[in-house]
Amino acid sequence: MSPLHLTTRDTPTGPVLEVLGELDHATAARLSDLVAALPLRPGQDLVLDLAGMEFCDSSGITALIAARNHAHAARAGIALAAVPAHTLRVLRMVGLDQIFPILPDSPAADGP
Repeated sequence: MSPLHLTTRDTPTGPVLEVLGELDHATAARLSDLVAALPLRPGQDLVLDLAGMEFCDSSGITALIAARNHAHAARAGIALAAVPAHTLRVLRMVGLDQIFPILPDSPAADGP
C-alpha cells in the first residue's frame, strides 16, 4: 500500500494538483478537502495530474467528481492528466471520460 501524497503547484492557467499513491476509501477525503480549499477563479483550469496514482477505488472516483463539482461551482474548468491505464479503463466504463477532459500529460509548471 502506497500512502497518498498531494502536491499543488500554480501555473499561468490555474493550479495543478499531483496525486501520488493510492486514492481510496482511506485517503479520498484528503483530496476532497484539499480541492475544496483551493481558491479557484472563473476561467482558471484545475488539472489533476494522476501520473503517480497507483490505485483508485470508487471513493477515489467520488473524490474526482467532487473536484469537478467544486471547479464548476467556481466557474473554472477541470481536466485529468496522465491518467493511468487501469483508471482510464474504469472512467470509460462508467462514462466519466465524457465529462472530464483527459490530457495525455501534465501541463508544464511554468507554461510556455
